[in-house]
Amino acid sequence: MRAQASVLHLDLDAFFAAVEQRDKPSLRGKPVIVGGVGQRGVVSTASYEARVFGVRSAMPMHEARRRCPHAAFLSGRFGAYRQASGIVMGLLRELSPLVEPLSLDEAFVDLAVGDRSLAPEAVLAEVATLRARLTEATGGLTASVGVGSSKFIAKVASELAKPDGVRLVAPGTEVETIAPLPARAIPGIGPVTMEKLARLGVATVADLQRLSSRELVRELGRSQGEWIGALAFARDDRPVEPDRETKSISVEDTFETDVTDREALHAVIARDAASVARRLSAAHLFARTITLKARYPDFTTLSRSRTLDGATDDTAVITLVARALLDQVELLRGVRLLGVGVAGLTESAQEALFGEQTDAPEQVDEVVADPDAVPDTTEQPESLAWARRRPDGYRPGMDVVHDEHGPGWVWGAGLGRVTVRFETAETGPGPVRTFAVDDPQLRPADD
Repeated sequence: MRAQASVLHLDLDAFFAAVEQRDKPSLRGKPVIVGGVGQRGVVSTASYEARVFGVRSAMPMHEARRRCPHAAFLSGRFGAYRQASGIVMGLLRELSPLVEPLSLDEAFVDLAVGDRSLAPEAVLAEVATLRARLTEATGGLTASVGVGSSKFIAKVASELAKPDGVRLVAPGTEVETIAPLPARAIPGIGPVTMEKLARLGVATVADLQRLSSRELVRELGRSQGEWIGALAFARDDRPVEPDRETKSISVEDTFETDVTDREALHAVIARDAASVARRLSAAHLFARTITLKARYPDFTTLSRSRTLDGATDDTAVITLVARALLDQVELLRGVRLLGVGVAGLTESAQEALFGEQTDAPEQVDEVVADPDAVPDTTEQPESLAWARRRPDGYRPGMDVVHDEHGPGWVWGAGLGRVTVRFETAETGPGPVRTFAVDDPQLRPADD
């Protein structure tokens, strides 16, 4: 720990849903759920208005619809999220050259560089300026900010500040600040580790503080036991690392004969997800991105991924998301290889610390042709083909343009029709009109 509170953690509030509400005036103040919109889809982000109904990340979409049927269900716009994130990261780099992004909406900043006062009142004034500039530059987004003597304490402080708040934990008060928090506030404690700790009567960080290092090592192993024991007393000297290496963990299976049975592949996914989750737990890490890799007999390789706004090491979540991604893979010609992987590794499971869970929309799928395969066999990802080649490929939430009515977004589509609300962030709520999906005047905005 440092002698002064000089590590800042910023977390954009309900980022992906907030971007949708910013750009779609008719959704402001209303429940918004982003994710896979099909019956087998998985919830990505839920706005705060949707969370009060119990909607959370990684929840099956059909369950979210049951709990909050009046919400707007959107497929997400990763380009818009990336653009907003770039603005925020630029503002943070004006504060300090030492910025460690954890995801599009979250980063650590080392304030102990340059000529600035680290007195609490001076730091809080600087944070207030940052948050005001962020809201103005992003068109209304908000962020929760924590400041502390270490990365761990700064992260805890930002969680305590949610939503749209600021918390500075004064040096010397760290142990008493974290004592009443759930034990899962400690980075590296996921569901599996929590089950082991529960057998020792642990529910809060204070319970951890009462355990001896010997008990923790006996139950969790030396590496993890010592790590958790140190953080339970706020001992954390990790530096802010602006050039942190991107890491990933994956497990792949190559089959002796090509597999077309979806249920058989579901079983493979469950086994591989459990292996990946064990490796995450052993490394005290959580993953933000879950990837499914499939290779066909002609060596064409598809990679589909979903990035979470939070992070997980939960076997059930990894399995659920990977199986949802498999639903997008055509299996008629068989699969010779299947793999489950995770990336975007972080040391904290943001979505589970204080009863909130948020994650992000499915990303554009990557398609890689094996170098040994014939180039012409490379397939276009289904999601791209949907938008570029099929006239009925309008996804809820996507931006569109009509030659007569101008810019808008897809409210819904089906039965040969597409319904569009014509509004932008600047116009205020706009009118709704329905068109045939092959209307020559209507097109995706990015065409």
